[in-house]
Amino acid sequence: MAEVLRQRRTELGMSQADLATAAGVDTRQIRRYEAGEQQPVLSVAVAIANALQITVGELAGIPSYRLNLSGDWWASWQTFKDHEQVITLQEVKFRQEGQRIDVATTTRGIAVEDGGYHWQGELRIWDSEILMGWYAATDGSVRSKGTMYFVLHPHGQRMSGRWVGISYDGKVVTGWGSMARTAEEATETINALINEEAGDATSGK
Repeated sequence: MAEVLRQRRTELGMSQADLATAAGVDTRQIRRYEAGEQQPVLSVAVAIANALQITVGELAGIPSYRLNLSGDWWASWQTFKDHEQVITLQEVKFRQEGQRIDVATTTRGIAVEDGGYHWQGELRIWDSEILMGWYAATDGSVRSKGTMYFVLHPHGQRMSGRWVGISYDGKVVTGWGSMARTAEEATETINALINEEAGDATSGK
């Protein structure tokens, strides 16, 4: 437990005092736990595990399978400009800490005059399958912000879902979205979503 506690705290950039505050215990207790001098009672172990964003089992050193989604991804979005559909593709970087993923664009994908902008956001993984979160533009002149919902496909190589956000004129709008490890797969995934929706509309579903 001592080694897991130290390593996980370091990964999260937390000091012993930070962890003590988050878990509601004295800093001296955290020092004792990390030195292996004492073991926390169950209620304290739960509080520490929650603060470290891991399970009590993981805190105790029991290995747990975790999806590692950190790295470079491609995001493709169905958006609209002047009532015309626009499909964008841009590079994004994932930085995962436990069940939380910080997302930030590294390219705009399309020109600024066509509606391209940089954004950042956060996703949280649920049951190793669902990702929910938010996004907000980081370009000062753009006010776009909203939510994201994705279903992660097996092996964690791609995900598909929708975004809902505010448009330039203040209306709430939505569209399909996909993210994948490669540009080709992100494009294929969003095209499949759009084509499936078009097929459903044609068949009256």
